[in-house]
Amino acid sequence: MRLTCSSTVCTYMYMEWNSRLIVKRLQNEGWQHVSTKGSHAKFRKGEQTVIVPHPKKDLPSGTAWSIAKMAGWL
Repeated sequence: MRLTCSSTVCTYMYMEWNSRLIVKRLQNEGWQHVSTKGSHAKFRKGEQTVIVPHPKKDLPSGTAWSIAKMAGWL
């Protein structure tokens, strides 16, 4: 969870850390599974590509934030 504040408003942003739930969200948002190599799944939507280490319960925070940025969730 991350807290973001402007001068008068604070919002909490929930970030998913479980790769299974990240993959499910990507698929629900129309991302297409392109390939899997080793433990990494590649998803594509238009020109954007997201690579998710899968399956992994607890992703490192930097990896989760990077996936969220690539997917346009941030």
